[in-house]
Amino acid sequence: MSSEPRLNPDTNMWDWITDDLRHHARKSGLSGAELARILNRDPSSVYNILSGRRKIQDKDAKILDKRWDLNHHFARMLRYAKLKSNSKWFGQYLEHEATARVLKIYDALAIPGLLQLPEYAAELFSAAGAADVDGLVEERMRRQEVLKQDLPPTLWILVTENVIDWPVGGAELMRKQLTRLLEEMEKPNIGLRVVPRVAGAHGGFGGSFSVMSGDSGDIAYTEATGGGRLVPSAPEVREYGIRFDRIGQLALPEPSSREMIQRALEAL
Repeated sequence: MSSEPRLNPDTNMWDWITDDLRHHARKSGLSGAELARILNRDPSSVYNILSGRRKIQDKDAKILDKRWDLNHHFARMLRYAKLKSNSKWFGQYLEHEATARVLKIYDALAIPGLLQLPEYAAELFSAAGAADVDGLVEERMRRQEVLKQDLPPTLWILVTENVIDWPVGGAELMRKQLTRLLEEMEKPNIGLRVVPRVAGAHGGFGGSFSVMSGDSGDIAYTEATGGGRLVPSAPEVREYGIRFDRIGQLALPEPSSREMIQRALEAL
């Protein structure tokens, strides 16, 4: 296993789970293919789990605990890993964002970070009381480099009408930001639609979130007061995907969304 990523089970609970899984598989003399059959998964998924690139799920933990008579060992570890606050969550989020092939983003309050102008981002960070506004803006602009790749990710974006007519930083800045938004919407890999106020209550009232899909699987991120959390659980990620689709059913088509943004720009 010399090619496997180095784990740190002493400081990261997810690495601890992976390390324990490797240990029990070796102890039982199971190959990756045999473990895949036991878990009813394809071998590539199990390889990614054993390499630390993907996480086991609740059903995997239940099967492993029964197979090795571990008295709910993996089920308990998995539960605590999900609850444990990870101080490096944002770094993990950035890793997923940078490697995602498809990003579905719903934002209820602001232009999504990947499409923000530096001045717009600075206004948001300043309003939040950030200590190092310049550093945070620089970091956000670096994140946008992912859109300049030869094969950039596909962005499916939903925003509320509040996002486009709330004059962050004043009328002049907002005109520039909306102009940037219209320009980005012309790109083939970016689709943006607006959820109008007349849609009434919808599934996005719980807050902004995103679903990222890449070679290592799907993961969601949900925002909350004082921070946010990554959602690695497959059933939960599916729920966020369904929520995104349901909000999208209430959004305007792209041509109508463009017209609404253009009207908001002209009204400033």
